[in-house]
Amino acid sequence: MTNLKGSVSRRTILRAGAMTGGAAMLGTLPATRLFAQEPEKPSEIIVRAWGGEWVEALKKGVSDPFTEMTGIAVRHDLTEDNEIQPKVWAAVAQNRIPPIHINWDTTTNATKSALRGVTEDLSDLSNLAETTDLAKPVGLEGYPIVNTYGYVYVLAYRPEAFPDGPPTSWKDLLDPKFKGRIALYNDGIGFHFPAQVAGGGSLEGIPDDMGPCWDFVEQMKAQEPLLGEDPDFTAWFQNDEIDAACTISTNALAAKRNGVPIEWTVPVEGCKFDTDGLWIPKGLPENELYWAKQYINFAITAQAQQTWLDGLGLPGVVPGLTPPEGLAGDPSYPTEPEDFEHLIRISSAVQVENESEWFSKFKEIMQG
Repeated sequence: MTNLKGSVSRRTILRAGAMTGGAAMLGTLPATRLFAQEPEKPSEIIVRAWGGEWVEALKKGVSDPFTEMTGIAVRHDLTEDNEIQPKVWAAVAQNRIPPIHINWDTTTNATKSALRGVTEDLSDLSNLAETTDLAKPVGLEGYPIVNTYGYVYVLAYRPEAFPDGPPTSWKDLLDPKFKGRIALYNDGIGFHFPAQVAGGGSLEGIPDDMGPCWDFVEQMKAQEPLLGEDPDFTAWFQNDEIDAACTISTNALAAKRNGVPIEWTVPVEGCKFDTDGLWIPKGLPENELYWAKQYINFAITAQAQQTWLDGLGLPGVVPGLTPPEGLAGDPSYPTEPEDFEHLIRISSAVQVENESEWFSKFKEIMQG
């Protein structure tokens, strides 16, 4: 959820109270047109989302306030992003109404859809003028996607499993005592780039010389890691099933907020930094497209971002956001240029061209 922000902090704006104030905040067009020609409201809009802490944070920060301001219900479709993708592509290709109104997606996956020509242009969203450069997808014309925050795939760990101090290298996980006690995403996302460095390679070798990455993945396979998706990591830490994981900081933060003694770090090889965003598939009825845009426009206000991203513990795309308690200066919450020195950033174009192959190679090794 790959591009970077420069500096991401928080701007203070008046919170929308009355219905009219909220509607004005939503408007992608001047208020006069919004109120004079507001199209018919659908009974609901469908937003594809990730489960667990992810959807709960979105619901609290964006979806519920949007419903309060507009009267439009928001239904969250928890189909995985890689599973919904071909369904949306097929619907657009066949001129059918797509199965969702909005896709909450990784920027890389969203870029694939944008390059395929199935995304609506969001350049007319009025609140884009108040966002940082991180909101703009790099290498694409206009705004087929609006990036909404950045995140780091940290090395999360149980301090009790590392009595001598935090792990300083991804190689520390190769200690035999961690066999069966490590977790990775089931496609290796977030792990490929630090594995490249840990395996003795260089970032310049991506994507043409990834041998060192796969060598290190082979070594990690011998540790019999658990493989899963976002909700799994929080549960595994809570159930004392793992001691360490390459995971988005949000999952570690969720476990910590639930009382699990857990910390996270950025090892010497670095950690992947990425972004997620929101986009709208082509083919929606005009009135539904309008209100889907209002949802995204609201999601990039300071009001929505502050609450939404407090729940995720992630830096947003609106200046002036207040970091969640305990995260100011944390390596998983970069806001200043120097915060990115040990974070790995690979262009979205490179990831789009190679990610499917990387996922397949990782699974082949782990299942072999």
